[in-house]
Amino acid sequence: MPARVRQPSKEEKIAQLTPKIGQILNEASTSATTHAKNNVNLWKLQQELSKIYEPYKGGKKITGEKAFQNEMKIQMSRVIPLKKATPVADRTIKFMAGYVKYINEKALDPKADNEDVDELDDDDDNPSSRFTESLLKWLLEGFEAKNKDIRYRVLQTVAAMISHLGAIDEVQYNLLRTSLIGRLSDKENSVRLQAAVALSKLCGADDADSEDADPIERLLHCMAYDTSADVRKAVLVNILVTPQTLDDILARTRDTDTGVRKMVYDSVLRLNLVQGDEKVIGPSHPLALTIEQRELIARNGLGDRDPTVRKVAASLLANWVDYAHLTGTENDADITNEPSHRIESNILCFLKLFDLTFKEGEVAANGLKSLFHTRTEIFDILEFNAPQYWTDMTPEKAFLARVFVDHCIEENEIAKLETALPVVTQMAFILQDSYNALQELDPPETHTHLSDDEQIQKEEEYTAKELILAEILRLAANLDYSDEIGRRKMDMLTCDMVRKDTLSTKLMGPCLAVIRVMALSERDLIRLIVEIISDIRDAAYGENDEPADQEPGDQSFDAHQPPQAGRKSLDDMTPEKRADVERTDLRCLSLSISMLEQVNDTIDNNMVLGGLLTDLIIPSVHSSNDSQKELGLKCLGLCSLIAKPLAANTVPLLIGSIPSVSQTIKMIMIQTLFDIFMVHGGQVFKDPAEQIAKLTNFLLENIEKEQDPTAKALFCKGTSKLVLSGMIKDVTVVKNLIKAYVSPATADNQDLRQCLAYFLPVYSQSSSSNQGCMREMFIHIFLDICQDRREAEEEDEEDEIVSSSQIADMFILWTDPTSLNAAMLAQGGNSLGDRELGVHLDLAEDVLKTLFEKDLKEDKRVLCQLLNKLQIPSTVDDRKIQSIKLLVDHLRHRRPLKDSVCNTALGKFEAAIIKKFEKQLENLDEEEFRKLEELNELFEFLDSIIPLDEDELIDLEPLRKGKKR
Repeated sequence: MPARVRQPSKEEKIAQLTPKIGQILNEASTSATTHAKNNVNLWKLQQELSKIYEPYKGGKKITGEKAFQNEMKIQMSRVIPLKKATPVADRTIKFMAGYVKYINEKALDPKADNEDVDELDDDDDNPSSRFTESLLKWLLEGFEAKNKDIRYRVLQTVAAMISHLGAIDEVQYNLLRTSLIGRLSDKENSVRLQAAVALSKLCGADDADSEDADPIERLLHCMAYDTSADVRKAVLVNILVTPQTLDDILARTRDTDTGVRKMVYDSVLRLNLVQGDEKVIGPSHPLALTIEQRELIARNGLGDRDPTVRKVAASLLANWVDYAHLTGTENDADITNEPSHRIESNILCFLKLFDLTFKEGEVAANGLKSLFHTRTEIFDILEFNAPQYWTDMTPEKAFLARVFVDHCIEENEIAKLETALPVVTQMAFILQDSYNALQELDPPETHTHLSDDEQIQKEEEYTAKELILAEILRLAANLDYSDEIGRRKMDMLTCDMVRKDTLSTKLMGPCLAVIRVMALSERDLIRLIVEIISDIRDAAYGENDEPADQEPGDQSFDAHQPPQAGRKSLDDMTPEKRADVERTDLRCLSLSISMLEQVNDTIDNNMVLGGLLTDLIIPSVHSSNDSQKELGLKCLGLCSLIAKPLAANTVPLLIGSIPSVSQTIKMIMIQTLFDIFMVHGGQVFKDPAEQIAKLTNFLLENIEKEQDPTAKALFCKGTSKLVLSGMIKDVTVVKNLIKAYVSPATADNQDLRQCLAYFLPVYSQSSSSNQGCMREMFIHIFLDICQDRREAEEEDEEDEIVSSSQIADMFILWTDPTSLNAAMLAQGGNSLGDRELGVHLDLAEDVLKTLFEKDLKEDKRVLCQLLNKLQIPSTVDDRKIQSIKLLVDHLRHRRPLKDSVCNTALGKFEAAIIKKFEKQLENLDEEEFRKLEELNELFEFLDSIIPLDEDELIDLEPLRKGKKR
């Protein structure tokens, strides 16, 4: 009879099975290819251990499961302390996350082999859920560990498994979320990155719609302001794209990091275009966005400074074309199988995504041109010579044809242009039809008797027809008018349009652009338009009879002839007649502006403009009608650009009137003033030196005292241009611009800040003399900012004044001689001399002298730290570096720094210059230096230092310096 085999006890069985856990994890840590097999093996092992339990108070004590959980924690604890980028740890954590996913999927799978699991386990409480909960609780304990590697590994593990946790109780969920939010503020970039990934995955669709939006807000704040680009990328890729998060995601299209900007287009917007089988629009589909968001995406992407970002943005817009037809409307039915019709339909759907009226559809035009480059088949297949294309004209069709023509001209595709468009004569008839269609509609201001909905409908219809006509006119301005029949037809049509009072102001510029192309010269254009203006005004004033000895159009526009004696004064007219005349003058002024924008020749070569100036423009400038005055000022400014004597008379008028006029007129005057100076410079002044000094005082006063943000930004922009052009050389102007840049009063004036953020580095890096000026004004501005901040703190003001360290960092960047030297060498210039390269050495001398001041307190720390950021050249003047060393020595004896940070920074700077210039600092003898006339100023400063303590001696024993310290 065979011997009876003894069954092992539960403890023995556990002891036999648990060592196998370590074996499985060790194998999984060696290669990721074994993970699938080891998931099954570990799952079977867990099932075996889950069968081992003990009855306990009517239930069961899961001793086998506890042993499994504890052994897994022991094995993981060997991996958790390993440093970042350790492959064994990365593979183990990847396996652990995969195993959590595997067991939770098994628990939910009704076909899984779970029959051995105790029947007391329900769907929410099973070995898989208990193991997940135990592991997560253990990992949460490591969130606050002092060791950064432990924090990184536990968060890496949580981030890897968080998407597969299954059902966890609310208490643990809240604890997990709170802990992750806390780790977003960790000092380690790698820890914050893993916390951001985990929290982004945790905040699913349910959280996005819940009332508690704190996690989402914290993630958005992290995405916008975290100092690490990798952390910002992690949030960007993992956060859910919803209407709540979309604006913050799109704001990253202006991120400082190129990779982040590129990721917005390539990894977020492109991947969320469509869902499912690509027939359902996704959260980033253009139809799910507003017009402002679409244009922001296209404008920022195509206008990015980095070519890789522009490339992925262009690729995204190409995808927009492919999916723009997913509207669920009749547009889907319009798409045929014919390639040309399908592409044309997609392009028209694409154009409907943009506002074609704002700035002549600049964003849509750039997007369309990028498509012609990235999708050349679109450009090759487009043709517009079919009559049916122009029959049922829409704004999108007209816009597409116009941009196509512009692109052909820019890329010199003349052959393609000639074959794709109708001939000029046919285009003239198309223009005639569009103009007639607009004439059939009443202007929007005549629909006041209709309901709001009807008014909106009528206004949209009128705007569409107006846009069609404007685009055809812009297209016509680029046509070839060698066909005389077509040219005459187009000339007659456009001149007739200009004469009609139904032509809106928006259409005057495009219409005159066509006339300018067909005119023989600028003089011919000016003569024609002035004649038209003369006829229009004569008809309005009731003057149809002209003397027989005068040519039409000359009687009212002689530069030396006063207005006609027969013309009635406005005071002698009835109110209805006066209103009609004022409307006519406004129209003539708009026509004059459109004409002057096409003109580059001087008034001396176009004497007929003198009459227009005398009879229409000057009286309008002095008119009491604000609208007429605004247009008159614009005309006067344009005339001043082509007439230097007129500009000389206009400048005093503008300078004297700016302080007292209304805000709208002030904007026009400021723009006109700076435009005149940019064209004529100081030549508009009889005495340039004296007058420029007065102009400088005027600009300084307005930069400092102007309260309106728009006007202040205009003054700063214009003044910056005058400084860069060399017209204004007073460094006080630059100093005031810097103060305006850092002032808390301009914190919300983004137009001003953006302008000066460009101007100040450009000014500084344009010449060594400018860097010297910036160096000289640093201490003054630094001390002023420090004083302003102290006063604000004493008065408890809420305005945030720029910190001392920020000011110091900005000036270090602006005065960096290595950047200027590199720029000059790149342009083929000569390298800077030793004197110019030593601008930071001069700055160090200024800083050391400032450290002798006793009222700086905490700002001394910033100045001391600044010394170690300076670019000190290898070759310097002996007297300069010796002066620096004398200042450091006297500072230690006369004004010893009490702050340890200051002493450390100063000691580091001193050690650096001693090491770098050891030979030049040998035998440093102060008595000998006092005999040098060139150092008199330095010793006068040192001797003027007043002792802080009574026992401090002023006449110190002269300092001597040996070879070594």
